[in-house]
Amino acid sequence: MKALLLTAPSQLEFTDFPDPVPAADEVLLRVRACGICGSDIHGWDGSTGRRRPPLIMGHEAAGEIVTAGSQAGAWRKGDRVTFDSTISCGECVYCRAGQVNLCDNRRVVGVAPVEYRQHGAFAELLAVPARILYPLPAGLTFQQAAMIEPVSIAVHAVQRVRIAPTDTVVVVGAGMIGLFVIQVLRWAGAQRVIAVDLADNRLALARELGATDTLRSDTCDVPAEVQRLTGGRGADVAVEVVGLSATLNLALATLRRGGSAVLVGNLAAKADFPLQAVVTREITLHGSCASAGEYPLCLDLIARGIVRVEPMISAVAPLADGAAWFGRLSAKDGGKYMKVILTP
Repeated sequence: MKALLLTAPSQLEFTDFPDPVPAADEVLLRVRACGICGSDIHGWDGSTGRRRPPLIMGHEAAGEIVTAGSQAGAWRKGDRVTFDSTISCGECVYCRAGQVNLCDNRRVVGVAPVEYRQHGAFAELLAVPARILYPLPAGLTFQQAAMIEPVSIAVHAVQRVRIAPTDTVVVVGAGMIGLFVIQVLRWAGAQRVIAVDLADNRLALARELGATDTLRSDTCDVPAEVQRLTGGRGADVAVEVVGLSATLNLALATLRRGGSAVLVGNLAAKADFPLQAVVTREITLHGSCASAGEYPLCLDLIARGIVRVEPMISAVAPLADGAAWFGRLSAKDGGKYMKVILTP
């Protein structure tokens, strides 16, 4: 098969690679669409250490079944599917509790930390366990389905807290995940959703997708504006989708006493925050990682048009052009692209 192979930091080769051989409980997929994730960019340049060459990256994908193993259940050739990017074991205490994202033995498609190497979907073919597959609704395109993984991150984050119809929610960061969070918050019933970002184009899209208010954090006092918009009370919930000390502190500063913060962003390994203010104001912090079985809900939300993914798809390109796209996305002009999808 043809594959986009990471051979060294910042080096990708479109090359021939041995076809994967599925195990008895796996299926072999023909990949039809795979999105370039921000984590792939950081893996490509070697900054995370979680994508050690040689590796086929890519975990946001959809395709159709070529063959199914003898223990793969009812899946058949030609079935249109997507898959969870987390390969959970299905047996540990977390898996049995439905918390597959916290699996003791979790592996991530297209990732190679020190502990394992799991080739991904920047290739024509991919073998994955049948237990992480999900069927595509009729009419859903492969390109739309390749957006399920980022949508699931947003859905999982919103479901980490209870949203009341009267709630005001601040979303710090109007990148792709933030824009999905905004849409999911409106579906969940949030009355007011305030988007915070530095870019006018992203804030404009945030309004189009459901934000009731938008604030540029470099031109206004965001906490003061949130206070004004909420009659001096502050936000009930803040969702932080960047992952830096500055944005975390900004999110916390917008909250009312007794409010909740959902932490999704993780650009930095560590962050400083005002511990005493969190304690004395009884702010609740919720970490949110990946998804925990929300794929069927996400597929339904996209199929019904409740969550729109098309505005985030900036380009669709052949897999053979993948190396050039990685270079472009890592450059300074990469910020204008929400999502690039590669199609083998």
